[in-house]
Amino acid sequence: MCGIAGWVDWEEDLTHHRSTIERMADTLCRRGPDAQGCWISPRSALAHRRLIVIDPEGGKQPMIYQENGYTYALTYNGEIYNFRELRRELERQGHAFRTQSDTEVLLHAYIEWGEDCVHHLNGIFAFGLWNEQKQQLLLARDHLGVKPLFYAQRGSAILFGSELKALLAHPAVKTEIDAIGLAEIFGFRRAPGSGIFRDVHELRPGHIATFTRERTQVTRYWMLRSAPHTDNIETTAEKIRALLEDTVRRQLIADMPVVAMLSGGLDSSALASLTAREFKREGKILDTYSVDFVDSAQNFHGNALRPSLDAPYVKQVAEYIGSNHHTIVVNTPELRENMLVPMRAYDLPASGEMDTSLYLLCKAMKEHATVAISGESADEVFGGYPWFRNEAAVNAPTFPWLYMMESLGGRMAVPWLSPEMEQRANPYAYMNRVYREELAEVPRLEGEDPKNARMREVFYLSLIHFLPMLLDRKDRMSMATGFEVRVPFCDYRLVEYVWNIPWEMKTVDDIEKGILRKAMTGALPEDVRMRRKSAYPSAQNPAYERETRQWAMHILDDANSPIQPFINANAIRSIAEREEPLSQMSISTLYERIIQINAWFQEYHVSVV
Repeated sequence: MCGIAGWVDWEEDLTHHRSTIERMADTLCRRGPDAQGCWISPRSALAHRRLIVIDPEGGKQPMIYQENGYTYALTYNGEIYNFRELRRELERQGHAFRTQSDTEVLLHAYIEWGEDCVHHLNGIFAFGLWNEQKQQLLLARDHLGVKPLFYAQRGSAILFGSELKALLAHPAVKTEIDAIGLAEIFGFRRAPGSGIFRDVHELRPGHIATFTRERTQVTRYWMLRSAPHTDNIETTAEKIRALLEDTVRRQLIADMPVVAMLSGGLDSSALASLTAREFKREGKILDTYSVDFVDSAQNFHGNALRPSLDAPYVKQVAEYIGSNHHTIVVNTPELRENMLVPMRAYDLPASGEMDTSLYLLCKAMKEHATVAISGESADEVFGGYPWFRNEAAVNAPTFPWLYMMESLGGRMAVPWLSPEMEQRANPYAYMNRVYREELAEVPRLEGEDPKNARMREVFYLSLIHFLPMLLDRKDRMSMATGFEVRVPFCDYRLVEYVWNIPWEMKTVDDIEKGILRKAMTGALPEDVRMRRKSAYPSAQNPAYERETRQWAMHILDDANSPIQPFINANAIRSIAEREEPLSQMSISTLYERIIQINAWFQEYHVSVV
């Protein structure tokens, strides 16, 4: 994985602005700690920070191809998992290659197929490609949006980068937010395509954007298509297993050490099992990693989101697949000390200790490897979250996870935002508007019964709105340590196939992700294969709650804290002073939000316009 940045301008001679494009790239040094590169022409400046995973010598970027007066320049972040097949196909078309890298294959794919090259790619990617003859910039992002890509237009300039910080390093992009930005920040939910800062955008998954002097065009190249599912249960399970085995095999291609993340849940355990089998074929032992917290067993309180501890199941899986397992145990001082690291990785307020603990896990894995396999998106693809099986949440006229969070105490019983803030931004009303807009995008299946039609809507909302939050989290926390995470459940072939499996078959045996469990028969201990969904672990430590409470109260007591105009400080104090104010999860989340937002306004000098 890497970090990319670029600046295209049809009125400014960019050969005089090397320092600016280098400064943009330097902000991404954690994404690409191994190498850097820059290419500049009068109209285009591309930069790259590299994390070496494939072909250390041949994969240097930006990569340039020149022939017969044509010049193409590419800066690319990601992995093309089918690059070997594409290379053979391109060689049959007369292309010659100098390296063993997937970067060169991507560049030649564009030369052969133009913008349609994205239809040939299986992978996770975000790239910027400059066509000198056409004077055209192409930006592209993978099908599910595993790799990030932000852009902004400022006059005659197009600016892009892997992270917001790359754009903010350019003098034309200011840290300004408007009412929509406020709604997203205080609602902690970013709409698809939003870059939070004013007139900054994220290229949506499955989209390309082309820029010329005359016009800008954003096009969706991939979307789910609804059709009747004709396979029976046995065939469906077999196809899912075959797709996963092929996907894991492809995603193990690397010239650097690969490990697997293991929580003891169905998703990560399934991938760890398939990965361990591939390792054994090569005579190797897989290293697996999990995260835990000091005194987690003593502090654990099960609920609908986390009904069971991970540790016993992790142990079972590691023994069953024969992995060399490592548990990274995190304590409260580490969580507090690193609490703002995720905010600086996102360039936005983060989610608190769940982000921090993932960052610390990735940091530990980075000491021994460069790549990890992880289970993100299985719950969105197969329907694993509690809201899929909660009738009230499914039928609520909003995002079902918001309904579930509110039912668990996630929305404050006492308003924590100031009346002025509520009136100007109203995060809840804004998210309901986004909900209606996204609902209109759902690919319908003609003649589908109301139950399956509504479940199709819930799956779509989960894939395009909830999943990006998790993919952002995994990308930023891993890349903040110069570490790459691959997510086999995001293979678009698997997503397309499972999309049309009816709800009754997805929940075969009356359990969430039943069809995935059936597909993994024999690959896991039965206790693990049938384990109920349990969310990513939380500290649940009273010491952590005390630390965050003290920090948040200090912010409330400081009249100069930048968050003060936006919140109802008295209402928050009343919540904090109650003997049993809210669930521990909710009260800690409130404190974390105050800390994160205040630090973000302070460090990024954010202004509201």
